[in-house]
Amino acid sequence: MRFDIISLFPDMFPVVRDLGVTGRAHRQQRWSLGLWNPRDFTHDVHRTVDDRPYGGGPGMVMLADPLEQAVGAARNARAEPNANVILMSPTGRRFNQAVAEELAAGSGAIIVCGRYEGVDQRFIDRCVTDEISLGDFVLSGGEIAALAIMDSVIRLLPGVLNTADSALQDSFNDTLSGLLDSPHYTRPEVYQGEPVPEALLSGHHANIAVWRRQQSLKLTAQRRPKLIERARVAGKLTKADEAFLRTLE
Repeated sequence: MRFDIISLFPDMFPVVRDLGVTGRAHRQQRWSLGLWNPRDFTHDVHRTVDDRPYGGGPGMVMLADPLEQAVGAARNARAEPNANVILMSPTGRRFNQAVAEELAAGSGAIIVCGRYEGVDQRFIDRCVTDEISLGDFVLSGGEIAALAIMDSVIRLLPGVLNTADSALQDSFNDTLSGLLDSPHYTRPEVYQGEPVPEALLSGHHANIAVWRRQQSLKLTAQRRPKLIERARVAGKLTKADEAFLRTLE
């Protein structure tokens, strides 16, 4: 897998290349990173990448040409002329675990990190194949959102996590019916007077599985009830699940 990042601030990205789980995966050559600064594709002394918007209004708009040339260079480096080009944009589809799994099944992507007031629409029309939003809030640029997406996708690649089942137990995973994960505990058995739940100490795997499922249902019902409805509509809740949820009511 390869990610190519088009950004005015490429120095923000070595953190995902060098540190943590994603850094280890990079050293193991499970993924690679290309960094492209649109300023390197300008032809004036000021290396201009933005200009005032037609029609007036506040802010500046990123120029189409430096971005398109950067995309072209990234595609050539990938030897993949039809590589997916993702623009981080508030108008894009909402990023979630399903989108992360979709991207993890592919060869990676070219991610364009916008800045200023926006990006010339003609670049979007000519080059962008997908637009993704991290949520209903505004960032100064697409870099932090791109880092979050890269981390989310890379950890799903085979062999990246030490335990293959770790990703399967994550919140929002199909293994959990798209629900939130249950609470976790470790040593000591009693901390500040609070003991570990008895079910987790029983050694009875079936009882532990039931406890974790019920805690997942309870936490999701309290914090993200729409996920319960989504799982119900998708037919992912069992009769036992529904019976437990009725006790919460």
